[in-house]
This record gives sequence, C-alpha cells and structure tokens, in this order.
Amino acid sequence: MKDVSRFLINRAPLILWLVVVAWFALTTERFLSVNNLVSIGVQASSTGVLAVGMVFVLVLGGVDLSVGSLMFVAAAVAGKMVLAGLPLPVAIAATVGIAVVWGLGVGTVVVRWRVASFIVTLALLFVGRGFGLFLTETRAMNLPDAVLQLGSLPVLGVPLPAWIFGLTLVAGHMLLSSHAIGRHLLAAGVDPVGARKAGLPVDRLRVLAFVLCALSAAIATWITLGQLGSVSPKFGEGKEFAAIAAAVIGGTSLQGGRANLFPGVLLGALLVQTIENGLVVANADPYLYPIVTSLVILAAVALDALRHRVART
Repeated sequence: MKDVSRFLINRAPLILWLVVVAWFALTTERFLSVNNLVSIGVQASSTGVLAVGMVFVLVLGGVDLSVGSLMFVAAAVAGKMVLAGLPLPVAIAATVGIAVVWGLGVGTVVVRWRVASFIVTLALLFVGRGFGLFLTETRAMNLPDAVLQLGSLPVLGVPLPAWIFGLTLVAGHMLLSSHAIGRHLLAAGVDPVGARKAGLPVDRLRVLAFVLCALSAAIATWITLGQLGSVSPKFGEGKEFAAIAAAVIGGTSLQGGRANLFPGVLLGALLVQTIENGLVVANADPYLYPIVTSLVILAAVALDALRHRVART
C-alpha cells in the first residue's frame, strides 16, 4: 500500500495533467486541435521559465512573490526604450540589469535584516506594481512588430519561446543535479544550520537564488512581450502564483530541500497553462478564473503536504 501511494504521488503531476486534458477534450472539440495544443506549449513557456527560477528560492525554504511586478517594471522600461528607437539588444540588456539589481536587493535584505522572504517580496509586489504603473502612466504600450515576432519565430520548426523554456529547464536541471552549487543549495535547504557548520556560504546561496529567480523573470518578460506585443497595466499580474503552483505541483517542496525541475516543472507549467487555456476555449465565465487559480494553488499545497507525509512513513 505504501509503495502504491508513493507511486501515485510521484506521478501526480502527469496524472493530473492527463485528467485535465481528458476533461477539456470531452468539454469542447476545439481543445484537441493541433493549433490549440501547440498554443498551450508555447504559452506555458513564460510560466515554465519563471517556475525554473522559483525552484531555486523554494529549495531554500523561501518564496518570491515579487517576480510578476518585476516583469511589469522590466517590460515598462524595455517598452519605453524600444519605442524611443533603441535596439532590442540594448533593451534586453537593460531588463537583465534590472533583474540582477532586483534579485541582489531582495536577497541582501532577506539575509542582512533576517526578514522572511515572504514579507520582503510581498512588499515589493505592491511597490513594483505601483512603480510600473507610474512608468507607463497606467496606459498600454503597443510595441513594434519586431517584438511580437519573437513570440512566433520558428527555430527548426519549433517556436522560439519553447526553445527558451527547454534550454532554461536543462540549464537549471544541470545546475541543481550536476554542479556543486546545486548540491550546496539542496544541502542548505535540508539543514541550514548543519550547512553553515560544514562551511557552506548559506547567505551567499540565498542571494544567488533570488538573483537566479529574478533573471528567470527577465527571460519570462521577453517571452510574454513576444506573445502579447504590448505592455498593459496588468502585465505580469498573478504570474508569481502560477510559477509557484507549477514548481510545487511538479515536485519542489515548499519546505525546502527538495526540487524536481525535469520533468516536474515541465508538467507543472503544462498543467497550469492547460487549465487556463481550457477555460478560455470552453468559454467559461471569466469570474471563474481566479477561483480556479486558487484551487490550483491549494492543490499544490495539498500535494506537497501529501509528499511529506508519505516520505515520513
């Protein structure tokens, strides 16, 4: 019985995704069309990239609720630069710089002031959102076609966002599983006190985790810009919760010390995006969207609790 429970819980992301796909396939015929399935994979890229970065923070027992606001600020700055006639590479470099400063700032406050990451990033969620609204003057910015083309540019027949997600996923997986930094992050997540006694730079690892998470937000910003072609006042809103849900459903623990980037984050991101896409295709009431999102987050927390319970038995 115990082995069956472990088997089902370890494969819960795949089972849940297949159940959701079957449900929407029975609900509407359009759901299983090739174009829609490709759209789900491409649209899941930004959430997936963001979830990869979130894993590094979660594995240390922290959380970053500010990534959606960071995306908004980065998109606002990039949009203004592009509309001013600056080349795309310059705008991309600017968003990377903003992400590095943002991540360093969050990590430094968490480490130096010993404030819970939940509190720090929750405050930044509102500060960043307000600053983004100030930059955009609460108006939408329509960007040139060159930006929109990034979201559909085919590379060997596969849209560029899917390639970016795949490469980010592989890089993150290799860092956690095959590099000393990854092993140190996991060790610090399991036992921070023991890791300090063993000589690991736990504080530096925490700062690094927030920087990596912020960099993933910068990448997700450009994927989203390429898909939307504009910066609206709601840009990036709710992305932090989708990323957390994707990471936790995929097997990363909210309590730290355990991560599952592949296939965990891949399946988690596909599950979150499949639900969102299915609701749209089925013409569901828009007021149901936040309710469904909340249920997905609750499911992620419940699944994490079940994993811990089974692991202790």
